[in-house]
Amino acid sequence: MVKWGIYVILSIIWGSSFKLMKIGLEVLSPYQVAAIRMISAGVILLPFAINAIRKIPRKTFMLVILSGLLGSFFPAFLFCIAETRIDSSLAGILNALTPLFAVLIGVSFFNVYVSQERYIGVIVGFIGLALLFIARGDITFGYLSYAFLVVLATISYGVNVNIIGSYMNKLGSLNIASLSFVSLIIPSTIILWNTGYFSYPLRSTQIITATCASAVLGVFGTAFASVLFYVLVKRAGSLFASTVTYGIPFVALFLGLMSGEMITTVQVGCLAIILSGVYLANKEVKPAI
Repeated sequence: MVKWGIYVILSIIWGSSFKLMKIGLEVLSPYQVAAIRMISAGVILLPFAINAIRKIPRKTFMLVILSGLLGSFFPAFLFCIAETRIDSSLAGILNALTPLFAVLIGVSFFNVYVSQERYIGVIVGFIGLALLFIARGDITFGYLSYAFLVVLATISYGVNVNIIGSYMNKLGSLNIASLSFVSLIIPSTIILWNTGYFSYPLRSTQIITATCASAVLGVFGTAFASVLFYVLVKRAGSLFASTVTYGIPFVALFLGLMSGEMITTVQVGCLAIILSGVYLANKEVKPAI
């Protein structure tokens, strides 16, 4: 039950992150929003980095830093840039490619065995997600070059979950997150400086609001969520952890309900398909006797 609790929490956090991203992008550039996100994640985890340096083997340092780059740094910038030109519905659908790439990369490069049931589960979940957004009728498929940036981000996620599952099972989740994000503070600060952020009227209400939204996104949507994600990968495996992207539509619909929107029968049916896919992707296969 613990893994399902983590699954729900991550779905809520990451499902809400698109809104925070949009708030930041109203005033700041995508590079600035992503940089502030990474800096705030690193700063909040800074107190834990000293302990991480002591406990993580030196030979694993670069692997942990690589995990931070692939799992958060590159995707943060790719998503922010893409969100300036594509609609959130398309971004949501493409984000759900993560489990598919996790499977393909795991089988191709990490010698991961995936049962037929789990293959089917990943595909069924993605179909349900695509149908859910199509049912909303607000999808536009323009700016495909920007949409491809989201695809690159999901490929990066796919590689990262396999690295974690294959090489970091014995490392503490908090240690992994703190070391990886603290190492990203300097490059993120350089990016923030070079994009002219510090020349803005930093006392402006708009700038403060956008900065706070980006910082909250970093603290909760990156730092806290990444620690939970590392725990989930080690508890339930890389494939199940990657299907967290299928939980995002539930959060989107809930936020819609809070805003007075109605949920249709078609949407409920699509959510049932998604749940079926998650169940199949996590179904334990009994060994043949």
